[in-house]
Amino acid sequence: MLSFASFVCLSVVASVVVAQSAVTIGPVANLHIANEVIAPDGFNRSAVLAGPNDTSLAFPGPLILARKGDSFQLNVIDALTDTTMLRSTSIHWHGFFQRGTSWADGPVGVTQSAGTFWYHSHDSTQYCDGLRGAMVVYDPDDPHRSLYEFDDATTVITLGDWYHVPAPSAGLVPTPDATLINGVGRYAGGPTIPLAVITVLPERRYRFRLVSISCDPNYTFSIDGHTMTIIEVDTVNTVPLEVDSIQIFAGQRYSFVLNTNQPISNYWIRSEPNVGTQGFDGGINSAILRYWGADAIDPNTTSTLTNPMLETNLVPLSGAAAPGVPEVGAADVNINLDIAFGFDDLRFRVNGATFAPPTLPVLLQIMSGALTAADLLPSGSVYALPPNQVVELSLPGGSTGSPHPIHLHGHTFDVVRSAGSTVYNYANPIKRDVVSIGAAGDNVTIRFTTDNPGPWIMHCHIDWHLEIGLSVVFAEDTGTVNLADPPVAWDDLCPIYNQTFPPAT
Repeated sequence: MLSFASFVCLSVVASVVVAQSAVTIGPVANLHIANEVIAPDGFNRSAVLAGPNDTSLAFPGPLILARKGDSFQLNVIDALTDTTMLRSTSIHWHGFFQRGTSWADGPVGVTQSAGTFWYHSHDSTQYCDGLRGAMVVYDPDDPHRSLYEFDDATTVITLGDWYHVPAPSAGLVPTPDATLINGVGRYAGGPTIPLAVITVLPERRYRFRLVSISCDPNYTFSIDGHTMTIIEVDTVNTVPLEVDSIQIFAGQRYSFVLNTNQPISNYWIRSEPNVGTQGFDGGINSAILRYWGADAIDPNTTSTLTNPMLETNLVPLSGAAAPGVPEVGAADVNINLDIAFGFDDLRFRVNGATFAPPTLPVLLQIMSGALTAADLLPSGSVYALPPNQVVELSLPGGSTGSPHPIHLHGHTFDVVRSAGSTVYNYANPIKRDVVSIGAAGDNVTIRFTTDNPGPWIMHCHIDWHLEIGLSVVFAEDTGTVNLADPPVAWDDLCPIYNQTFPPAT
């Protein structure tokens, strides 16, 4: 059973760790949030960091580890002081369904699947300033356990973008300055700082958990001289699929098995972004895979990619079909979400409406008696969904800023039509919680069942796009949500927040 109790309090803090070896915490811990100056790519700047205490702040934030069956209690302590960035915060535990507890950031009283998760700020663009980290829930009965020998904190790989200017003053959609792998990297023209090194024993099999903690770019990830066998996508176990590169979008996670069957040497790990400085000159967008016994030198390997991962080749291990009648538009509820960008006001619109966080959160509106879309704010951005119905969403691609990685809170969903494909697969589609909706001509289509009451936001995981309105909210089973009874500690947070961070007047 997994349950979250996340409480925010205030404190004072100091000191920071930026290291290749991850800081780890268990499922019951404090998570201190504070500002410190770091230089993960050799450029000094103040950032928003997390740590288990006020002397162990880290970027990325601590790796949170648990086993299936554990109960989470994470006490979030807000000690932010830097006025060039947000001083408030809100943490989203990405991939956890929060079933029955939409007022919290995690599930209570239900069994949650094991797998690879992550956490990040969901307060404006704050996670672009550093508040992001990985989470893993290990499954003692992992059906893929026979495929690998190693799966621990050292086999988690994070990919992220980094900016030299704090998010509030960086501009509408800034260009990343660097790619960071496990929290370190280089920028074009910058210092030659040490890259992340992942050390492996020869003739072993490793389960690597690849986590995109990106604010914007998608990455083409590969390891010179090696193939990767994908076994998990966004917490969903898959039929093993061998590839030599993975295109990973913001918020997505993949587990892959790496067989260290090559000569003892050093091999480039490559993570080429779709925006920002591309290529690998001077070690940018790179890390190093080092076999035990190899000299501590840069690799001289090259890359030739011939077998990229295609989403349509991913099959869930369960083999389960999508819910509902297996025909296009034959779900109980069918919604087309057309995304457009307004060059007059520089805002995104979904079906003509741009999302702006309401003064009163949607959940509190529902708990106060608002039950229909017409009653809920922001107007045009909230869709009321009845309980226990199959919903089919169509998401045409190609709008400004494409490809958009779309994330739905509260659910995994079935991708019945993927970007780059015209085929509808209702028989055994991949299930995930972030999907790219592709380019012009694409019409990505997903299905899910409304079995988790609550207001669930669906948004572009390019954080800059979310900030300028690329989002909607699905108010699921509002009648049940209206009966929810959050704990007193949760009720107490609003006046504390408003007193500490009063709204602008």
